[in-house]
Amino acid sequence: MASPRVIKKYPNRRLYDTRVSSYITLEEVRQLVLSGESFEVRDARTNEDLTRAVLLQIIAEYEQHGQPIFSTTLLSQIIRFYGDAMQGFVGGYLENSLKVFLEQQDKFRSQLNSLLGQTPWSMLNEVAERNIDLWKSLQAGPAPMGGTGPAEHGGEDKPSRKRR
Repeated sequence: MASPRVIKKYPNRRLYDTRVSSYITLEEVRQLVLSGESFEVRDARTNEDLTRAVLLQIIAEYEQHGQPIFSTTLLSQIIRFYGDAMQGFVGGYLENSLKVFLEQQDKFRSQLNSLLGQTPWSMLNEVAERNIDLWKSLQAGPAPMGGTGPAEHGGEDKPSRKRR
């Protein structure tokens, strides 16, 4: 397994990607996360691991703008676990809960894809083909109505009336 990509953080808060030999932004670090690339952020002077701090900084920026994931209540509850006897279990619990959530989401997406036939376009093509077949059958002539037409009543268009 390849060693993780190393990003150095300098005192001026700049991030230096050692693999590409250039400075990068927090958004580029976020893209590394989204692409699933393994990396770690290290302090340029002390070599201390700052990965968690940088990831929390990215989360904080996204929480501040747009639609937040963490409510104030949830954040307050998480803070209350620090120093609590259950602190060691909370991280693992949250991690496993999110893992199960992601697995369920993947299952749902795969079921939806199999239901739709891999892509929305293939479903639309299928509907279009059925509509064309229906149109062709209508052009060919009306279908029999199950034996209740006028031909079974002696060719009369109107039902016969009984006289009293």
